[in-house]
Amino acid sequence: MARLLVVEDDPNQAALRTLILRHAGHEVFTAGSKEEAERLLAENPSLVILDMHIPDLEQGISLARAIKQQRPAPRIIAISGFPEDLRNLPEFSLLERVLTKPVRSQLLVDLVSKLALFVLCFLVCRTASGQPSTHPFQLDAPAEVVAEVELSAPGAEWGRTGKEAAMAVLTLDNARTQHIMAYMGAARHTYQVFLGPAGKGVHELKIDRHADYSARGIPLLVHKVTFRQYTPADADYPVIANAPVIHARANTLGKFTDIPLLMWCEKLPDGSLRYSVIFSNEDGGTSTRGLMARWGRVTDIEYVYQVWLDKAGTPTRTLIQTRGHKDVEFRGKHEGQHPLLTVVTDNNMVSDDAPTAVRYQSMPIVTELKNCSRECVMDEYPFTYTISARELEREGKLRKFATAEGQKISAPENYLVVEMRLLNKEARVALMVRLMDENFYRTSHLGAHDLSIERSGWARTAIELPPATQPGQVAEIAIQCLPEAKTDGSGSCRVDSISRIFFLDSQQRPDTNFWRPRNDRGPWILAPGQVRVVPVR
Repeated sequence: MARLLVVEDDPNQAALRTLILRHAGHEVFTAGSKEEAERLLAENPSLVILDMHIPDLEQGISLARAIKQQRPAPRIIAISGFPEDLRNLPEFSLLERVLTKPVRSQLLVDLVSKLALFVLCFLVCRTASGQPSTHPFQLDAPAEVVAEVELSAPGAEWGRTGKEAAMAVLTLDNARTQHIMAYMGAARHTYQVFLGPAGKGVHELKIDRHADYSARGIPLLVHKVTFRQYTPADADYPVIANAPVIHARANTLGKFTDIPLLMWCEKLPDGSLRYSVIFSNEDGGTSTRGLMARWGRVTDIEYVYQVWLDKAGTPTRTLIQTRGHKDVEFRGKHEGQHPLLTVVTDNNMVSDDAPTAVRYQSMPIVTELKNCSRECVMDEYPFTYTISARELEREGKLRKFATAEGQKISAPENYLVVEMRLLNKEARVALMVRLMDENFYRTSHLGAHDLSIERSGWARTAIELPPATQPGQVAEIAIQCLPEAKTDGSGSCRVDSISRIFFLDSQQRPDTNFWRPRNDRGPWILAPGQVRVVPVR
């Protein structure tokens, strides 16, 4: 599939060509004038089908020059009723093909298909030959810089072994380097990264395909790059300036596993900034079954860094979450105020150990989680669900519904996700679900005490249900209070509220919240051994 811009001032011809080319599987934009076409060049078409008389030849020639100033420059298929008028013009060399009106539809479709393949091959060869795309920018004063990089990797599928993704290498001023895993495949996706502190003047960002850590034969396409600068006068400057650099875990290099998908930052009441990362999964620590039962998702979410600043914005205290989930002071190196962290355990704890060859610099999203679980960040960025589900499939961590196979789970869309606010005292909570026309309950913890939830605060769990279960089939949920191990059973479970209940759709994205409580909205207080039934509607 190619990304096409059709420039034609005859509405009927434009509609006909658009219909034919879309039917052939291409993405088509249409412009009726030179000015409109110039605006649509921002969509980065790979081919432009240009009527040279729009409405006169001078306009067409001017537009051809503007098209060739794009980077990367689209190829131009010119259409003219008087092709001989073009041959002696200097601009003739800008045109890939010249077709004479009237143009046969099949000829146009065949030519577009051939040139689209050539364009893709050209871009693959260009990145493979070590010729990165370059993107200059200028700063009027020293600043922290954020780049929004729109990438795609045609042919990549995160769930397919050997075709997972392409990796981008970003180099600022031939010095600092970072990486982006283009995990969204052929879909154009904008990855936001911080470039770090940069001084006044002209700078250059180079983007290339990583030859060693990209899936073989998967190209990297750079569609658009924009820059934003943050100075100390900006409210979010401290968040950007102190964001941690995350070096990849050594045993993940080249293996497309447990990658950081997103970073967010919370501004806490004590004035500190706390940074957390969503990883696509975890290869050690909590099992896949445990993640669903105790957290309601299969990503790994970890707090990695916390910093306290003085009034001048200088760090006065820092903590990282390292091996064994221990908080220790960060004593490693910085770039500006950015700490250099390295993932060192299979459950994605970090340290200030020696860095690895791949580093990620995701721009942190400022988030407030007073009335929501950490998983709400995933809800706002649903691609995190999709990528994690595809990783499970590729790594063989899925099983058939209603079967037992170690720590595997069935397809994530088979699970009902429930979010609630808990206050547990020497007790744990598990949830149960009953479907219409059934006289039994299905449980979140599968009868295993260590798969119930012992923590307080906002929490999620997930209960496996038959494939294609619909919201209308869910009759009621039940809250079960379990005694904490090695206690006398005098504790309590308090569920202050349930905030949402949903399934994932066929793309593993959160579907509609269908929690519609009647009069019984909580709180529900239970002693160990008690169960409270709550109608869903």
